Amino acid sequence: MSDQQILHDRIRAVEWSEAGLKLLDQRLLPMLKQWVTLRDVEGVANAIRDMVVRGAPAIGVTAAYGMVLAGRARYVASPRSWKQDIEADLQTLAQSRPTAVNLFWALERMKVFIATLPEGDPGVALLEEATRIHDEDIAANRRMGALGAELIKSDSVVLTHCNTGSLATGGFGTALGVIRAAYGAGKIRHVYADETRPWLQGARLTAWELVEDEIPVTLIADSAAASLMRQGQVKWVIVGSDRIAANGDVANKIGTYSLAVIARHHGVKFMVVAPTTTVDMNLSSGDQIPIEERAEEEVLSLVGQRIAPQGVRAWNPSFDVTPAALVDAIVTERGVVLAPDVAKMRKMMGG
Repeated sequence: MSDQQILHDRIRAVEWSEAGLKLLDQRLLPMLKQWVTLRDVEGVANAIRDMVVRGAPAIGVTAAYGMVLAGRARYVASPRSWKQDIEADLQTLAQSRPTAVNLFWALERMKVFIATLPEGDPGVALLEEATRIHDEDIAANRRMGALGAELIKSDSVVLTHCNTGSLATGGFGTALGVIRAAYGAGKIRHVYADETRPWLQGARLTAWELVEDEIPVTLIADSAAASLMRQGQVKWVIVGSDRIAANGDVANKIGTYSLAVIARHHGVKFMVVAPTTTVDMNLSSGDQIPIEERAEEEVLSLVGQRIAPQGVRAWNPSFDVTPAALVDAIVTERGVVLAPDVAKMRKMMGG
């Protein structure tokens, strides 16, 4: 890794230690940098559900480490039946967030791996497999960063939504990984970040990551994106995804769909960056992607302080679906799909 890459990649949010699984609590950033140590599968599931950790790839990595904790505990409790008993832990983790397909991919991989293990303590082997998942995610992000950066012309200004960086992945990031790689190559001169209501991932997390890694960033309200694009500065909107359907429809943080519509109107290119673990070829279109609806209070309040009048209701879908027709490029570690459709997605995924 070059010195320039190291300069713009210094953050990790998921770490394993002998004391347990350590997560950087993203609910507290940027005001407080605090780590949470988890020692059992229930704690991991709660951390995913409560958004201590968030971002589809990071959730998958976290779930894999959760299975390490589960396997160790189940083996101590019942060495002969631990493989059967751990099924309950798989279900506990699977129910923590319904939209992020990486969660289910990681759990299925750990389940298949568990079936191959011989008799004896599985702790070391499970940790090795979870670590492989983590390392593979970082390697995939670096590959996507390089591929996505090739699409960007020099002296570009880009806009991103939500958080898709090291905090949302095993490390380096998906959409933010492309931004890191392109900035390091001298292709991006400035980044605009949507604040991303209601959890403010753009304001609290993306802006924090870019400042930490010394990449120039300006924060805007979500509703300011159209006016910004009208000025003609923004060349690319670059976002991540929590699930991509077989036809190239993309589920991502609420507000992504409106950005795609606005970008198309203003002639701004729209790039989605996500690992192939996010692609769900079992779903023919985005209409079949389950959309998580979260508590009304997240919209009605801000940082624990109610901002709306008593009696008003709130609608709080966590994600929306952007049709493939509005996507100029899907970037994965396996390659780039321009103007995605079913045939191109199948080819990229290997049939």
